[in-house]
Amino acid sequence: MIDRTHGLPLVRQCQILELARSTAYYQPQPVSPEDLTLMHRIDELHLEHPFAGARMLSKMLKREGQPVGRRRVSTLMERMGIHALYRKPNTSKRHSAHPVYPYLLRNLPVTRSNHVWAADITYIPMKRGFVYLFAVIDWASRRVLSWRLSNTLTTDFCKEAVQEAINRYGKPEIFNTDQGCQFTSLDFTGLLKDNGIQISMDGKGCWRDNVFVERLWKSVKYEEVYLHAYDSVSDAKRGLEKYFKFYNQNRPHTALDDKTPDEFYFDNLPAMQKAA
Repeated sequence: MIDRTHGLPLVRQCQILELARSTAYYQPQPVSPEDLTLMHRIDELHLEHPFAGARMLSKMLKREGQPVGRRRVSTLMERMGIHALYRKPNTSKRHSAHPVYPYLLRNLPVTRSNHVWAADITYIPMKRGFVYLFAVIDWASRRVLSWRLSNTLTTDFCKEAVQEAINRYGKPEIFNTDQGCQFTSLDFTGLLKDNGIQISMDGKGCWRDNVFVERLWKSVKYEEVYLHAYDSVSDAKRGLEKYFKFYNQNRPHTALDDKTPDEFYFDNLPAMQKAA
């Protein structure tokens, strides 16, 4: 938006765009090693205790010998894109430009592939920084259909992954996400609508509504991410690509009668898609 090489002064550019001048002059600061270590531990605690907010996590960290205040924990959680998962009262109106859709999966039997897809974003720590992982899974088979990494919490990389999944596997009847701003954006919901896909969204703060994605994150982190300190984004991509191949092709699931996600997915496709 701001063009530093343009002949128009920065002050005037900010006035035209209705931006504060501090925005134009701000230079992002790298995350300190201390904060990266703390974020890694917060992520581990959040996986084990998803109901814990900044206050409780601060107390847990203090018991471990890390005197960290609630506000600092809250700031780091916001940066990581995580929050305590519990039902909260609806104390404010949602923005009319970002409508929230009802949850369509309650008491719905999902036993065939491409009936329901689900997606979410999670924080991935690296040796010197962090990235965000977005993944699309098939609800019935738990199969990871596509995924992307990004160093920012934007909508673009989510849309790319969804479009790739549609191009490769067709489209689901229902697509479920939480109420994150990336998923309520008109760009994201517009992609689903353009493909005739019904939109479903979790109840606010109710992690059980998207439980299979939450279980995927736990598997990814304990079986891959926490065992490796990625040196770079490309290193993280290689590690996750290898893991998702193993997860889809070789990792049996008790809930699938010990079949792998690949086996269940391709065995339970609708007849028309099998023929195609």
